Amino acid sequence: MPTIAFFNNKGGVGKTSLVFHLSWMFRQLGQTVLAVDLDPQANLTSMFFDDDTLESFWPSDAPHDETIYKSLRRLVRGLGDVAAPTVHEIVSGLGVVAGDLELSRFEDQLSGDWPKCLDRNESAFRTTTAFSRAIGRAQVLAEANWVLVDVGPNLGAINRAALIACDYIVVPLAPDLFSIQGLRNLGPTLINWRREWSERRGKAPQDMGFMPPKGRMEPLGYVVMQYAIKASDSPVKAYTKWMARIPSEYAKSVADTADRAGDDPAKDANCLALLKHYRSLFPMAMEARKPIFNLKSADGAIGSQLYAVEAAKEDFTKLARKIIKRVGEREAQE
Repeated sequence: MPTIAFFNNKGGVGKTSLVFHLSWMFRQLGQTVLAVDLDPQANLTSMFFDDDTLESFWPSDAPHDETIYKSLRRLVRGLGDVAAPTVHEIVSGLGVVAGDLELSRFEDQLSGDWPKCLDRNESAFRTTTAFSRAIGRAQVLAEANWVLVDVGPNLGAINRAALIACDYIVVPLAPDLFSIQGLRNLGPTLINWRREWSERRGKAPQDMGFMPPKGRMEPLGYVVMQYAIKASDSPVKAYTKWMARIPSEYAKSVADTADRAGDDPAKDANCLALLKHYRSLFPMAMEARKPIFNLKSADGAIGSQLYAVEAAKEDFTKLARKIIKRVGEREAQE
């Protein structure tokens, strides 16, 4: 069961939209998929569900039993351990664990228990591995063979605990200075988190009743999202210099290799895809609660937009297949 996080500490790069669309595409390629929203802003959840459903998920006067917080509530209150989360079936073979703004309450506890793991503190290990164990239970409920995880754009304790639960990381990027700087922050942070978790994992008590996750957090590649294009289908001049810097910066900061990666993401082995901005199709898809490649005339996609729908289908099909293939190759090396 590969678990893939989509993560960049720079916001606004289309990360959540990428998780939403790939969840649908993986399913349409015959995979069983679980999408997990571990971003306290719960943007992925808002893509899957309408406002009335969201309001029922987050009542002000009752426990949030329809979200990820159901798994954590007793642990946060010091009354027990992780519970199985609710998995919402979108279609057969595609399930969602809904996010919750209440996750922000878990941040301080995760931060405080991180150093306690070095003291072999079992309670600290139960806190730190809560997301991993909740995802594991949800995966069993959903019978999923892929788990796609959305996390927030920061380097805080919630994301550290979320990424410890993941095998692989896909990095969405935009061709701008902020994404370049984000790579410089992201790479060293992942290296530190892997090292620090390996040290802690080696001190885990043997009789906890569960195995701590490996915390692989292995970079799988990057996706350049929503770049502006000319009629020639190439990035506009203002973005060209940032596009050219992505391959080498990713190789140096995230992939941790000194190999020269060139200056063309399209020829870079670390690049999983270059995805266009599909303009009016994204808000149309969100209104219809479906991916852009499933839009029909009845949803408002007419004329040339239908050609863009087909182009999007081709792009996301290629991306999903590349991720499946790359994970298969990595797993075979284990």
